[in-house]
Amino acid sequence: MGKITVPIICSMKHNEKIVMVTAYDAPTAKIVDEAGVDIVLVGDSLGNVIQGAPNTLSVTMDEMIYHTKLVSRGIKNAHLCADMPFMSFQSSSADAVRNAGRFIKETGAESVKLETTVDYIDTIKAIRKAGIPVMGHIGLRPQSVHDMGGYKLQGREKSEGNKLIALAKEIEDAGAFSVVLESIPQKLAKKITRAINIPTIGIGAGQDCDGQVLVINDLVGLSEEPLPKFVKKYAEIRKTMTKATKDFVNEVRNGAFPSSEHSYD
Repeated sequence: MGKITVPIICSMKHNEKIVMVTAYDAPTAKIVDEAGVDIVLVGDSLGNVIQGAPNTLSVTMDEMIYHTKLVSRGIKNAHLCADMPFMSFQSSSADAVRNAGRFIKETGAESVKLETTVDYIDTIKAIRKAGIPVMGHIGLRPQSVHDMGGYKLQGREKSEGNKLIALAKEIEDAGAFSVVLESIPQKLAKKITRAINIPTIGIGAGQDCDGQVLVINDLVGLSEEPLPKFVKKYAEIRKTMTKATKDFVNEVRNGAFPSSEHSYD
């Protein structure tokens, strides 16, 4: 497998499903890269799954820069995309371009993702003008959790769905190379996917998207319950780690570890 580039990702629409997984450190990035994912996303979800925060709003640019730099060290083939954190692009297009540029210059990221409304179409255009690929993100936008009144399904009403279809088209016209569809009805996701020529990547948006993304901690069973409906656990790492640690505690306390096998003469 060679390096996955933006043109390759775009060419996968209608031809091959795109797989995107989050990562926040070099070892995890190396694992998912070797597993064959197409895109590694350094998500601002690190606020939840790494920092233990109730949402993503407290994540800073410097923290995203740090984690993206770590992840880049573990990637050989996958495309590396970095989330624009809260208030890194909302205040002005100039700030957005500056911060997107930091990702490219300082971390090895190859594109940025930003949660998108009609207010940020010109922001996408400005970042693209600087030569930086952009991934849009519509539907549930975690950075707007307070405005949305929680983590709720979006686009259930016909009028809301039509607005999301129109927004996806605007995102495409602004120059984005793909768009994430989060927590929307699968029939709406299918309509959006058919309405635009760039790939859609779903999370809680059904099987008709051009690709799928999951948070790595959710995927491997490291996150605490309860999990969103759209999460499928492919392993039970949390249980494995708990058992291993309990076994270590017991062996240290009863003198079984370290044995001569794990000691130097």
